[in-house]
Amino acid sequence: QPQLVESGGGLVQPGESLRLSCAASGFTFSQFTMDWARQAPGKGLEWISNITASGGITHYADSVKGRFTIFRDNANDRLYLQMNTLKPEDTGVYFCARGPWSGTRQVGFWGPGTQVTVSS
Repeated sequence: QPQLVESGGGLVQPGESLRLSCAASGFTFSQFTMDWARQAPGKGLEWISNITASGGITHYADSVKGRFTIFRDNANDRLYLQMNTLKPEDTGVYFCARGPWSGTRQVGFWGPGTQVTVSS
């Protein structure tokens, strides 16, 4: 059974950085596109980034472009999200998901999420 577990969230001040990690197991990680998404308090799910199976192509939502970087380590079945210059509006629960993107946590394979809070 595929399993994803995020880690690395926390409380940071505006302008600081965090690196999220997603540990994958139960499937051949290197064969799948992977996504990061987030859900802010009281809001819907927002897709923020994805990366192809080989890691050669990445995409970002406009809201994080230039500040966040997605990358992966296929040798160790790990997905990462480097988040720089964090803003209060980046606050939310961050999820990794196995592609293809479904748009809902009710479909596909998702981790339980990790909380990111950006506040002074």
